[in-house]
Amino acid sequence: MGTSAYEILTHYIPTFPRKRAGRIVTNTTEFMSIDYGDVMLLDGKHHLVTKNLSERRFGLEDPKYWVKRCRELETGKHHIIKLEFYEKFDISIGSIRSSCYRSPRKESRILELVDGDMRFMQGRTVLDEKGNCVRILDIIHGSELDIALDRIELSHEEYFNTIFPDYFAKFIGAAKAIDHLHQNHEQHGDIRRDHLLVEAGTKEWRWIDFDYTFGLRDNPFALDLFGLGSILLLLVGQREITARQVLALNQNIKVASEDMALAMPHRLANIQKRYPYIPDTLNNICMHFSAKNSVFYSSVTEFVSALLTCFHELPVFKSARGRYPEV
Repeated sequence: MGTSAYEILTHYIPTFPRKRAGRIVTNTTEFMSIDYGDVMLLDGKHHLVTKNLSERRFGLEDPKYWVKRCRELETGKHHIIKLEFYEKFDISIGSIRSSCYRSPRKESRILELVDGDMRFMQGRTVLDEKGNCVRILDIIHGSELDIALDRIELSHEEYFNTIFPDYFAKFIGAAKAIDHLHQNHEQHGDIRRDHLLVEAGTKEWRWIDFDYTFGLRDNPFALDLFGLGSILLLLVGQREITARQVLALNQNIKVASEDMALAMPHRLANIQKRYPYIPDTLNNICMHFSAKNSVFYSSVTEFVSALLTCFHELPVFKSARGRYPEV
């Protein structure tokens, strides 16, 4: 086997076209220049870059040039490889204001913490020749939670009485997973509907992308909690509900600003305004994330406790309690 990218590639993939062969990369600092056909040499293994990944943002594809899909040539396995990249921005939810940071080393810590815990993505960290923190991640085959919800072709009432109880049980498990991070003094940092995957085959719910961290001294886990609340609103409503949608269906319903979500003021938090059959106990949990509420959950532990009370007491969850005794 030779030392050029083409020689290495043809050793493992004899049909690989010469014109697509790139270069051997041992220093990943300039990740923008690493592209299809390049081979990253990391921890003694050769990783062929097959594409740059992107992320959905507001209906658009946002390229993430520091995240590559790769094939490990020695084994043929495909991985996602995240290269070292830093950024900082500010965020505000109501009176909560914080700076958010992208921290590759924080993600590496969590990967080590959750090793073998399939509620989370799995992977390992290696350093390139310049000491850059490179995370080699196992690929989770499945769909983002919001896409899984979009594929459900049922009325909300049918969904609420058939599929939602199982989803609610799964969500409790996902919230417990976040509580596990908090008990170990770590934040997820970027809890969103597309960072919770429904794995194909197993149907397990798994968290991805842990590289954001935020600096809140009074409650360092507050943004994780609001992220969980946003996902709960999505699950209870089956999809995002806006005030305009409610008023279009019934002009007699009055929707006030206090009915809307604090984190996203265009989203309805008072789901009973749209679906009156939502039980009070469940709707009250949703309203903890509304602009009306002045008393928020102090921790994910407290939030999970409220979810468990719903699950074990409300009739709509009776059949799911038998299917998910661990909850």
